[in-house]
Amino acid sequence: MSKQINPIKLTSELIRCESITPESAGSLDIIISYLEPLGFNCTRLDFGEGDDKVENLYARIGIMEPNICFAGHVDVVPTGNINNWSIHPFSGEVKDDKIWGRGAADMKSGIAAFIAAVSIFLENNSAILETGSISLIITSDEEGKAINGTKKVVEWLDNNSEIISGCIVGEPTNVDKMGDTIKIGRRGSFSGSLTVKGIQGHVGYPHLADNPINTLIKMLEPISKISLDEGTINFQPSTAMITTIDVNNTATNVIPEIAKAQFNIRYNTLHSKVSLEKMLINHFNSITNNYQFDFFCNAEPFLTSDDYLKSTLESAIKKIMNLTPDKSTSGGTSDARFITKISPVIEFGLVGKTMHKIDEHVEVSDVLNLTKIYNQFLYNFFGVNASD
Repeated sequence: MSKQINPIKLTSELIRCESITPESAGSLDIIISYLEPLGFNCTRLDFGEGDDKVENLYARIGIMEPNICFAGHVDVVPTGNINNWSIHPFSGEVKDDKIWGRGAADMKSGIAAFIAAVSIFLENNSAILETGSISLIITSDEEGKAINGTKKVVEWLDNNSEIISGCIVGEPTNVDKMGDTIKIGRRGSFSGSLTVKGIQGHVGYPHLADNPINTLIKMLEPISKISLDEGTINFQPSTAMITTIDVNNTATNVIPEIAKAQFNIRYNTLHSKVSLEKMLINHFNSITNNYQFDFFCNAEPFLTSDDYLKSTLESAIKKIMNLTPDKSTSGGTSDARFITKISPVIEFGLVGKTMHKIDEHVEVSDVLNLTKIYNQFLYNFFGVNASD
């Protein structure tokens, strides 16, 4: 009896789980119910307590290396006003050759496609498990704080000597059509909060006051340039964005006492958390010492140099879609930033045009093609000749 899994059916089942981050809402149980009959050993790895508790899954079939891993997340962003959706966001309805619902693009379809691809691959190539393994890392914390999800799973894998030889993160990477883009790295993310103190006073007597807004503007000058460098061969220029400036002042005749700003820098490998901190503090100190600067960096930039991992996926895309994908490092952050600490990692999934939007959906044909690409990738990775 065939154990091949229908990725469309599985996608719909997962979308019907209202897994708004950091909830898994039963979606991990569904995934386990599909993986265990295939022979996977499924390990629940739950971290955190109370509202910070996150449910995770590590599943593996085979004990040998190489161990090729797929990583994804079942948590989704909030729906917004449900009344603005033309189809209920957790219906998982298939209509007009599309699968509708929150998480359809980002990224429950990607998870379903990989599981389906594995089921097809193992049906004809179970002997490969004598020389290699397939595994999955699934979290419910990617869209949220990203503290007790993949980050903690990676630490657990490392502490338990669980080796991953290569990993595909199933984020929606394609811009316009299936197969047009692979992510081979990501920029870092540096967020800062700057508070400048002045002296409150009457606008008619500015010599008796000290306007912190003027000082703040000077301090923000490097960030207001938007581009911090010219980029590299693999990375676009580092960019900076001021996201808010607040003085909490409703009076037009009062110079405020405090001015605050927040900003974010998306930076390439020409910078690091340490170099950005040093650059900013040196600049701030050249203007004033009467300030408070807080920052956090939740991702350093990385670039995957593993040619075998990239070439096996690229050749799979070429065979199924008849096109050569671009290799990109653009966009935001993903859980690849944690996985890169223990394994070469690349990202490839569906077209991301509707992710996080009202009426999120994906083409049924795209999910089926993604399944074929993942399946061909497994053939390529393990050096098995696939029959057409």
